[in-house]
Amino acid sequence: MRLILSKVLFLLFVQVFFAQVQEEVDPPENIKSIIFKGPTDDQFPVVKLGDPIYLEFDDITAKESDYYYKIVHCNYDWKPSNLLKSQYLNGVDNQRIIDYGNSYNTLQPYSNYRLTLPNNNVGLKVTGNYLLEVYNDSYDLQFSRRFVVYSDAVKVAATVKRSRDFDFLNEKQVVQFSINAGNFRLVNPKKEVKVAIIQNHYWPTALYNIQPQYTLGSELVYKYDQETSFFGGNEFYNFDTKDLRAPTSAISHIELTDIYNHYLFSDRFRFDRPYTYYPDINGDFVVRTLQGDDISREAEYTNVHFSLPYEEQLGLDDVYIFGKFNNYGLNDENKMTYNEDNGMMEVSLKMKQGFYNYKYVIKRDDGIIDLNTICGNFHFTENNYLILVYYRNFGDLYDSIIGVGSTNSRSISN
Repeated sequence: MRLILSKVLFLLFVQVFFAQVQEEVDPPENIKSIIFKGPTDDQFPVVKLGDPIYLEFDDITAKESDYYYKIVHCNYDWKPSNLLKSQYLNGVDNQRIIDYGNSYNTLQPYSNYRLTLPNNNVGLKVTGNYLLEVYNDSYDLQFSRRFVVYSDAVKVAATVKRSRDFDFLNEKQVVQFSINAGNFRLVNPKKEVKVAIIQNHYWPTALYNIQPQYTLGSELVYKYDQETSFFGGNEFYNFDTKDLRAPTSAISHIELTDIYNHYLFSDRFRFDRPYTYYPDINGDFVVRTLQGDDISREAEYTNVHFSLPYEEQLGLDDVYIFGKFNNYGLNDENKMTYNEDNGMMEVSLKMKQGFYNYKYVIKRDDGIIDLNTICGNFHFTENNYLILVYYRNFGDLYDSIIGVGSTNSRSISN
């Protein structure tokens, strides 16, 4: 009996120790326009326990294929928690997505799928990090998306300051914040509480493992400079294709082949130009059309053509165009190629009608991603910041989220 118990404990230790970080998986080329949000329009669900979460996506093969979903609960580090499914789910997942329909009046046929959580089959019991996985009928993972569920046990107040580091005085923004625990009892906050800070819902640059600088009664204060700083970046480029036949300030001309083709004006390098503010949605996108009433199933797909002059800063490195529309993924589909005839880097993407933010990034030979070499970094740039407060008491099996704070650099101060 003792030997069996030892083996079980060893297997549990191995499972926990070697658990993999749950990264988001990007879909194959036939799945497009993944919309994943809570009650707000932000394309990343940060919801209170019990609030709805909405998933929507298109399959341009238009075969009415079957898709299934699973839900994985994760800890602070995005590794699967030790909770059983029955401990974090009401009901069962691994259900087929039954709300789907084909497009109509579109040149590009597609099947549109919709899912709402919670639903009659499954709901969430606890707060924390979650991963939603979507599989096809062969049980091959098609894509996955992160989301966050929280409770309002503590209050978070935050502000954005200009960096005091003279090397990055005009390039970085600093997030300073405090956590007011109120009646929520914290015995050892440096051990029990962890935070994550995310800029514009872009997880690869999120900051983790930041200890409170000091405590004032039940308040934890984080007034760092370098430890909580982010490069400001620049406002995103944008375009709008809601009207299929109308050129705009971003669209130079339109051609009709088997589907519509929207040719954007060539973009410019902005790292060496003065900062100019114009409203954006911080990398997000919104599907919309003037050609029908049912946006999800009447919006058309068009080929959007992007171009950027080749400059010596690019060298032989790879250049990609990305935004929330492709979940900031770097793949062959959004990789630009050099056109010897006109000296431009070019790429064409099939995208659903709507308003899109995007930017250009460089991937170096060593794998390093340069997010702002082309557009530059400016401390004036308007960015959203999200602060997640995690809690684990001694003996708890998972990291819960007890508070969420947000701030915007629009009102940045020295």
